[in-house]
Order: sequence, then C-alpha cells, then structure tokens
Amino acid sequence: MSIRIGYGWDSHAFKPGVPLKIGGLAIEHPEGLAGHSDGDVLLHAITDALLGAVSAGDIGSFFPPGDPRWKNADSSIFLNLALEEVQNAGYRIVNVDTTLVLAAPKISPIAGEMREHVADLLNLKPSDVSVKAKTPEGLNVDHVAQAHAVVLLEKQKDMPELRSISDVIESQKQLEDVVQDLVSQVHGVEPRAVSRPPFDTDDIT
Repeated sequence: MSIRIGYGWDSHAFKPGVPLKIGGLAIEHPEGLAGHSDGDVLLHAITDALLGAVSAGDIGSFFPPGDPRWKNADSSIFLNLALEEVQNAGYRIVNVDTTLVLAAPKISPIAGEMREHVADLLNLKPSDVSVKAKTPEGLNVDHVAQAHAVVLLEKQKDMPELRSISDVIESQKQLEDVVQDLVSQVHGVEPRAVSRPPFDTDDIT
C-alpha cells in the first residue's frame, strides 16, 4: 500500500508546580501537564499517530509509564523513535494535522511558533503541519488538555541502500543486543539463545 493514515489522541490533567510544555515549547502558565514524562500532550498524540500508521504499537509499548528511565523525559525522544519506525517501514510523512482542546492557556498567539517547532522536529516544512486549538465548551474538562493528531504517509520510492554484509557481521553482537532488548521490553518474551559456531569462521580454508 502506497498511502497510510495514522490517528493519535492523548490527554493530560493540569497540575500546579509543573512546567508546561506543548508541542516542544515551554509556555508560561501557572500549571503544567501531569505525566511521567514532560506531559507534552501534542507530541504524544503525534507519536501515537505515526506509530499507528505503520502498525508499530503505541507510545506505551516502547516507553512504559512505570519505567524510571522516562521520568520527566523530553517527549521529542518519543517522537524521534516514531520517526525511525516510519522510516524503517519505508514511508515518509506527507502532512500532519493536529487539534488541541483546552480552556487555557490560549494557543492562538503562539500557534505559528508551535507549528514551526513541530515541523522542525518532524523534518517537515511548516506548510505540511497544522496546529489548531479549540475550547472544550460544555465538556466539563476545563482542567484537562487533549490533543488529536492525524498523519498521512506515503511509500518512499527511493529506499536507502542496504548495508554491506561485512558491516552486518561486524555489528552482529550489537544487533543481537538490540533485538533481545526490544523483544523482552515490547513483547515480554524471552528471545531464544543464539547459537554460535565453536570455531573461528575467519580460519576456514
């Protein structure tokens, strides 16, 4: 399939004494968004949309909220992983459309700056990113910020060249370590032990 669509949604409650970050921008406000990481509701929604578009799971699959490594982590880390998943699947982002739903602070004065920053994080032109904001009238969620994100991906025509077999062999141990870590963390399955030849393959004549 040459075109894929992904949808992401996230929600965080406001909390006193916490810095507010939305779309990667620090925003002056009496309260921030509660969360295990920095609580960036917009970047979380975009991350889930990207992962969903290539059927790679969700943000919690890779970054469990109970993992101390991600305590107060910058959400751009999560976004970068999603971008890698998209690239590894052979796709590129066409455009991103987002909507923030919150009573305060007002997003419209900084929407342009936020749009440019998100575009920069995604390696896109600002014209390929939309950031809109709505108030939650009648929903009784004035103390919550929500974000919706939709992404459109297209199959890349020119894929990067494969690495040479010698490069793969040299990095085999690192590759096995990465696979074992991902399998155990994401799927909760212990990987099979890798059998190794009892002789030096470089000594074969």
